[in-house]
Amino acid sequence: MNVGVVGSTGQAGSQMVAILEERGFPVERLELFASVRSAGSSVSFRGEGHVVADAASASYRGLDVVLMAAGGATSRELAPRIAAEGAIVVDNSSAWRSDPEVPLVVAEVNPGALESIPKGIVANPNCTTMVAMPVLKPLHDAAGLTAMVVATYQAVSGAGRAGVAELADQLGRTSSGVAALALDGGAVDHGGHSKFPAPIAHNVIPFAGNLVEDGSLETDEEQKYRNESRKILGIPGLRVSCTCVRVPVFTGHGAAITASFARPVSVAEATDLLGAASSVVLSDIPTPLSAAGRDPSLVGRLRVAEAVDNGLSMFVVGDNLRKGAALNAVQIAELLERG
Repeated sequence: MNVGVVGSTGQAGSQMVAILEERGFPVERLELFASVRSAGSSVSFRGEGHVVADAASASYRGLDVVLMAAGGATSRELAPRIAAEGAIVVDNSSAWRSDPEVPLVVAEVNPGALESIPKGIVANPNCTTMVAMPVLKPLHDAAGLTAMVVATYQAVSGAGRAGVAELADQLGRTSSGVAALALDGGAVDHGGHSKFPAPIAHNVIPFAGNLVEDGSLETDEEQKYRNESRKILGIPGLRVSCTCVRVPVFTGHGAAITASFARPVSVAEATDLLGAASSVVLSDIPTPLSAAGRDPSLVGRLRVAEAVDNGLSMFVVGDNLRKGAALNAVQIAELLERG
C-alpha cells in the first residue's frame, strides 16, 4: 500500500511511523507530512530518510491510506480533501468521532464497522477510552453492560509535548528538599503552570480537558468517554458517569471502573473471559510503568462491586501513545489492507 502520515514529526505521528516499520506493514511508498514549521525535515523509515512535506499544500493523490495525527482543526480541513483524492483517512483527532457516517473503531472490538466508510474517513478513539474497550467488550458480550462509573488517571503526555515539558520542569524545580518539606507540612514552590489548571508535579488535578459549555459541568474528556464508549460497544443507552483526573505520570492512562451488567458476573468468570480476550493481559497490580511500551491493556483488581446491580470493579491501564493512538491507527490500516 502507498501510505501517508500527517503529523509525522509529533508525538503520535512519529509513533505511527515507528510502528509501521516495527509491524512490517506492507508499505510500497511512504509519504510524510507535517505543519509548515516541520516541512523539509527528515524522518527515518527502514533505514532511509524521508523528507517531510507541508501538509496544507501537498498532494495526496496515489496514496491508499493516510494516518492523521494533527489535531481536530487540521483534520476538519484536510481529511475531506485527502479522502476526495482517493485515500482512506484514519484520523486520530476528535473531529470525526461523533459523525454517524464515520466509523469509530478499536481494532479488536468492532472491526466490522469498517464495512461502511461513506466519507472515506475512519476515526481513532480518544486514548483514554481506547484503553478500556478491549476489556469491556468481552464482559459486555457475556453479561450485557448497562452502566459504569469511571475515574481516569491520565498521564501528562495525553496533553502533548507541552504537558510532558511542564511536568519535567516542575519536577526539576522541586527535586531537592521535597521530602523534607513534605515531612514538615511545608508548601513546595512549583514555579508557573500554563498547560494544566494547577501544578501537576506532586499533585493530581481532577480536571482534564476543557469545560463543556452545556450546563453539565463536565469536561470534553468526560463526555468523550461516555459518547465514544456507546458508539464503539454499540450500546446507545449506556449510562456513564466519568471523572477525568490528570496525574503526574509521563506515559500510561489508567481507569478505575465500576461496571453494572444485566446479569451477575463473578470474578472467576470475568477472569476467564479477560484471560482469553485479544489485546488484554491480566495483572495483579496494573500500573502505568508496567504498561509503558506494551500493546495490550492491563487489567487487575477485579472484585465484586456491591454499590451497583450486578457490579464488577476493576483497574485498567494502557500506553496512551501506543495503543491509545498510534498502534490502533496502524491496526486499522492493517484491517483495510486485508480487505
